Amino acid sequence: MTQRKSFLIALLISTTLIGCKQADKQVVAEKQVENPQIDFTNPKDILAAVEAAHGGWNHLRSKNDVEYHYEYTVPQGKADISTERYIFDAEISFGHYTRHEINTMPNDEGIVTHLFDGENTTITLNGKTVANEQTISVGQFVRRANYFWFVMSYKLNDPGTIAKYLGKEIYNGIDYTKLEITYDAEVTGKEKNDVYILYVNQETQLIDRFYFSLPFLGINAPVILAEYEYEAIEGQKIAVNRNYFLPDTKGAYVQSPSITQTLTQIKFNNGFTKENILSVNK
Repeated sequence: MTQRKSFLIALLISTTLIGCKQADKQVVAEKQVENPQIDFTNPKDILAAVEAAHGGWNHLRSKNDVEYHYEYTVPQGKADISTERYIFDAEISFGHYTRHEINTMPNDEGIVTHLFDGENTTITLNGKTVANEQTISVGQFVRRANYFWFVMSYKLNDPGTIAKYLGKEIYNGIDYTKLEITYDAEVTGKEKNDVYILYVNQETQLIDRFYFSLPFLGINAPVILAEYEYEAIEGQKIAVNRNYFLPDTKGAYVQSPSITQTLTQIKFNNGFTKENILSVNK
């Protein structure tokens, strides 16, 4: 089985999901709620408020880097468990896997490392460099995706972002403003770009939940549902508990998550550089 097929199976996604209509896990009611401090109909204001609520991009960059323990699990009991390390300015992303049964070389045994150095990705298995192009392609996707999810609230303001106001909605008693996020292909250089439907909590300005597409796997409609829980760590709101829900063939969502991700032991300012990120404190 190829790495790409393993990744597809890990996400529990079939071709029947492509083009499914977005559906909430339960019926919600519409309600208009005004906040005098933020214009919740202006996408620029909303994204600026989101960035500030999460702690601010400049504040995160001042911490230079981060390390954390990462567990990516599915209900069948399989998991990818890694030590994740990122350098913010260069967007360098490193992963050291002690368990890799889903997305990262699931058919191989031993320690796997990924390093995206800002341009290229290097993968090793038990200290030996892996040359397989498909493995490297999937590894680079995972490296960049893991980094993106960690800094998502700030990446939403990257050049080429197109934000559209979609109205307001109540879900589980919480007032949300909804935004659609797409990207200008001429700016990103991608033929198919990600699409997000964000639910911004009007009280906290955090993104509690969102739908997204995954063009890398051929899922071009925002049908994957994410629900996040945050923890305040050194002035940053970090999504430490992430649950993902996949729709069935009728577009309905079950109550139990299809994928769970947890982040623990989060540490900033570790002194990582491009040269030492593989070995410091390991």
